[in-house]
Amino acid sequence: MLVGISACSKFLDRESESILGEEQVYSDEKMILSVLANYYGRMDWSQNLTDPGSFALLDEAGFSSGGPNNMQTYTDSLWYVYDYRLVRNVNEFIHGVKGSTLADETKLKYEGEARFIRAWTYFNMVRSLGGVPLVGDEIYDYEQGTDPESLQVARATEEETYNYIIEECSAIAEIMSEATNTNSARANKWTALALKARAALYAGSIAKYNYRTPEVKTSGGEVGIPADKANGFFQIAYETAQEIIQQSPYALYDKNEDKGRNFYEAISSKSSNEVIWARDFIYPGQTHMFANNVIASSVRGDIDANIVTPILNLVEDFEYIDDRNGALKLEDPSGEYIYYDNPQDVFANKDPRLYGTVIYSGADFLGTTITYQAGVRYLDNGQWRVKTGIPGAEDPTMGLLTSEDGPTTSNDQFVNKTGFNIRKFVEENRDASTRGRGSDMWFVRFRYAEFLMIAAEAGLELGKSQTEVAGYINQIRERAGISPLTSVTLDDIIQERRVEFAFEDHRYWDLKRWRIAHQVWGGQDTPTATHYALFPYRIYAPGTANHDKWVFEKRKASHTLYPRYFRFQNYYNFIDQDWINQNPKLVRNPYQ
Repeated sequence: MLVGISACSKFLDRESESILGEEQVYSDEKMILSVLANYYGRMDWSQNLTDPGSFALLDEAGFSSGGPNNMQTYTDSLWYVYDYRLVRNVNEFIHGVKGSTLADETKLKYEGEARFIRAWTYFNMVRSLGGVPLVGDEIYDYEQGTDPESLQVARATEEETYNYIIEECSAIAEIMSEATNTNSARANKWTALALKARAALYAGSIAKYNYRTPEVKTSGGEVGIPADKANGFFQIAYETAQEIIQQSPYALYDKNEDKGRNFYEAISSKSSNEVIWARDFIYPGQTHMFANNVIASSVRGDIDANIVTPILNLVEDFEYIDDRNGALKLEDPSGEYIYYDNPQDVFANKDPRLYGTVIYSGADFLGTTITYQAGVRYLDNGQWRVKTGIPGAEDPTMGLLTSEDGPTTSNDQFVNKTGFNIRKFVEENRDASTRGRGSDMWFVRFRYAEFLMIAAEAGLELGKSQTEVAGYINQIRERAGISPLTSVTLDDIIQERRVEFAFEDHRYWDLKRWRIAHQVWGGQDTPTATHYALFPYRIYAPGTANHDKWVFEKRKASHTLYPRYFRFQNYYNFIDQDWINQNPKLVRNPYQ
């Protein structure tokens, strides 16, 4: 905890004091913290809780509310960052702190925190755009008569940009506190090392796997990293992850014997000893509408619900406890439905992390058992037929037709279309889903499990022993309650990250750095590019053995009209023409 904070939980409940003079700001630590809070609040890029729709763009969830979504390709500007206004503000802050009358030790702490914000900004820029102009601590000012060319900085190479971030994080870690802080809202030594490890892993992957996309590069190296640099970056990632694992105060959260609940709490509890850094929110004052947008109908606190809902693709990627093939058992070998006594039975023995991530039929939330029922299958003169209704509709003979939680294929607003709801990052408080209140659930950016995975992946790339590499992953799998691995391949890494970090803003960037996004989301009607839903049906067949049992139908998600299509040009966002107009030294990215 830095000087001047009475409670870190109130840190984000501050406004910028930019109307005050520089001397006033940098002579008062409360003012300094207000400025920092403003900077932290400006970094909601990529998937985040203030933009629930961002979670429906990949292969984790889809849009459910209203009419079908007609997205056909990813845009050339999706999740790009080019925020030199924030970089400049941080540089001004560093200059102001250094020139203040604060004690030297205090100056260093604030300088380190500001430099971390800047490094995080550069990281978000490089992973979306490739190499970008590096301005260091320079503050560029235009005065009458200044040659504009002197203010224009060319793009660094992608390798140079990653190296800058890594070097900055190393320096920042030396001057930052090792102590944790309440709600993990602010940077410390371990957040700096976390960014260093992640950045190095990204750079190593790009260097190694860019051969899969040979056209995705520029002649000047603004895009693309030489293959012979891969192991150097992997070594940095490996060593830095080791430092976090061995020396940090963080660990895998493992306090609840219920493995599914434990996983939910590991990410959602603000007392979790696993979370290193999060985008925090507080009520009242700073909340978001994520719960309002994604909550299940039967437990909602307002009219809104189901705007974004998980897809079956993600659910089936969660393994079984003792079977690595996570496909749900819906039919027998002859193609006939498998009948289940209860709707939750189809999920029996699934990886408990599924419970902590997704609400599925028969699972509980807010003290309510959530039951998805698309309709009733009944026998009519020896023929099976299906009867459905609007959510909550009943038949005088067959009883409930379609549950309040759906799913349906209608175009009605706030009605579930996929057969699941999101649990991860949804606050267990009905009021959090109301428009007037909102939720103060945090969004986790770094947690301890990631660095076990980085140690495993970087170790694998460096040729470390299978025993060592599997050991890192098996700590995560043991915490989850599933069978350990005896050997590890990159496909195992891809699978484990897919389920462990679902909805945590890893999937898009992972597939990009491995250079497989264009294969997974190829724009064709393939199992990985097409969204799927799960429709449960109750059986109405009095006098038969299957009466009141359940069957499940896997079908294409009705409201995702087109398969996900990631083009080669999506590996790097386009450089805006406005940026080029201001700085003609900027080189365009491939395919522009």
